[in-house]
Amino acid sequence: MNTHTPLTLLGGLSATEFMRDYWQRKPLLVRQAFPNFKPLLSRSQLFELAQNENVESRLVLGQDSAAREWQLKRGPFKKRDFPKLSERDWTLLVQGVDGQDERLAMLMRQFRFIPDARLDDLMISWAADGGGVGPHFDSYDVFLIQAHGQRHWRIGQQKDLTLRQDVPLKILAHFKAQQDWVLEPGDMLYLPPRYAHDGIAVGECMTYSVGFRAPQKGELARELLMRLSDEADEALGEAIYQDPGQVAVKNAAAIPEALQDFARSVLQEALRDPKDLARALGEYLTEPKAHVWFDAGQVPRKKKAVQLDKQSRMLYDKHHVFLNGESWRAAGADAKLMRLLADQGHLSSDQLALASDEASILLNDWCEAGWLHCVG
Repeated sequence: MNTHTPLTLLGGLSATEFMRDYWQRKPLLVRQAFPNFKPLLSRSQLFELAQNENVESRLVLGQDSAAREWQLKRGPFKKRDFPKLSERDWTLLVQGVDGQDERLAMLMRQFRFIPDARLDDLMISWAADGGGVGPHFDSYDVFLIQAHGQRHWRIGQQKDLTLRQDVPLKILAHFKAQQDWVLEPGDMLYLPPRYAHDGIAVGECMTYSVGFRAPQKGELARELLMRLSDEADEALGEAIYQDPGQVAVKNAAAIPEALQDFARSVLQEALRDPKDLARALGEYLTEPKAHVWFDAGQVPRKKKAVQLDKQSRMLYDKHHVFLNGESWRAAGADAKLMRLLADQGHLSSDQLALASDEASILLNDWCEAGWLHCVG
């Protein structure tokens, strides 16, 4: 895409201007970012998704005048689990809906001026009148799109992010609003990480949340080390620690410095090849979530075109292509073809004709796994 073209989605800003002036810096309210917007899923369709065991869903019952405290319930749900539509102060949250419906996946693709490695998923929040999840903050960027009805948003940039300890949700103990708006269908609010916000439904409403991945240091280190350890035995060999110079000791419980040095050198050697670290990162970033399942596919004798499954995550770097937590070394014309598939999400019959025999076999394997689908 041309990142310098003004976008209605961003209120007339170009993607370049938005990323330079707003991304991770300050909020942006866009009236009619999606003109004449209509919900892509009906209420009944959303409630049906929440009953699917392969979809992550939550039910939040808000604090009300009848002394009901905040409650959080996790799906999958049964019909009888949902409060009556006439009741106030409750919310249904359904995660990863872009992996369930192609129209929602297309909506997510409008945000691909941000790297796919940062895009997470689309969540739909349906709320009865007065419903919300309480004042809170997210550790990641979010675009809040009003799909149906109205929602009153209050936001504030505050340093006090202390959470209440008496409720099952991450609700701010001392929320202070600095700005507020009522969003109508088609309006969108962008919030940077850790920006406090509270959204209350004005009548029945539905909000779409485009969320982003922001790995914590500890989480990322754990995942990378775990993936590197899978091949450590083969990469480092079977050399064992030796200490022919070890002297007799008085304090037997003390760990020898030579053994500490050996352990340090082992880790340094495991991280010596930057390609290994890049491979582990790509596999981690494309790993499907626990709720994601793929239906096995079939490979027709002749493929007219192929497209990625809407739940597939595909990335690449200079030496690898990554798909759904797995990696392959790629170079030359095949690498260009695989990168094209990752960037545009599909390959035409003419483009498929350029694939080598090895790449064609790989594409067939992906079709059989349900990661890729033959179309046309």
